[in-house]
Amino acid sequence: MTASLSLPCSVQALPVDVVSVQSQVVYGRVGNNVAVPTLEALALSVAAVPTVMFSNTPHYPTMHGGALPLEWFGGYLNDLSARGALHALRGILVGYLGNARQVDALAPWIRARQRQQTDLRVVIDPVLGDTDHGIYVDPGLVDAYRRDLLPLAEGLTPNGFELGRLTGRPVNDVESVVAAARTLLTGRTQWVAVTSAAPDTWAADEMQVVLVTRTQAEVIAHPRLTATPKGTGDLFCASLVGHWINGVDLSEAATRACRHVVSALQRTQQAQCAELLLPLTGRCNAGRAVDHASVSKFTYRIFPCKQSLPI
Repeated sequence: MTASLSLPCSVQALPVDVVSVQSQVVYGRVGNNVAVPTLEALALSVAAVPTVMFSNTPHYPTMHGGALPLEWFGGYLNDLSARGALHALRGILVGYLGNARQVDALAPWIRARQRQQTDLRVVIDPVLGDTDHGIYVDPGLVDAYRRDLLPLAEGLTPNGFELGRLTGRPVNDVESVVAAARTLLTGRTQWVAVTSAAPDTWAADEMQVVLVTRTQAEVIAHPRLTATPKGTGDLFCASLVGHWINGVDLSEAATRACRHVVSALQRTQQAQCAELLLPLTGRCNAGRAVDHASVSKFTYRIFPCKQSLPI
């Protein structure tokens, strides 16, 4: 589309706090359909860049859509820059990608933003698959993530399966998860939050997130509910990023993200809904006040840095 009108010089661009690059669906709660309302509930202005456009997620009998044409995808990113909307950009969140070719457009765009804003926070959720379904994206994305995207991120939020595929290392228990995650702590990357980590070690009715930095590893045990809608990983990542960008300590941001996901799952389960129901407006901002009565206490175990760091 070619613009036919020019804006007056006195008009200011809409400021954007976070650019969220991930999937979009017409029906359902995954990708940007989850990330945008979650970030906006934390008073952050969001520009949503779709990588794919689907009618719904693939587990339904029918699905239409696909990856955005590369010309469109790259154009969305470049037009954001051209509109002058990124002068106050604080974070970039990357989730589900449509194919490996999108990395060729995304990686240089991120590098350009990082050169302009040295304090920019980039968080990548390297969506590849899970233990139930294996790899469900373009297989070329595994190498594309390793080579071009992961080195640009300050933080990563893979699930346990994705951590194993990205590192080629065992991830059977917490200690091996920590060791694998630390191989990704090179260059710019400062932390890895591994969701659904080491499931064989979970206590009854619990699951765990392992938050790994260069100096410690923290296990956040949280309730496991029977509801299993799609989009919980997207919700965790968006909530963590939003709190972290707003100045919350990383450990507390991860804990709040866990509570936010549990609250969403409780609401989804109570409504017997086929799609993820986000917590009611206001809960995301409540932080420590989120429905503690119905969320079992979170447990922390600190692991000292025993492995030599790959730096």
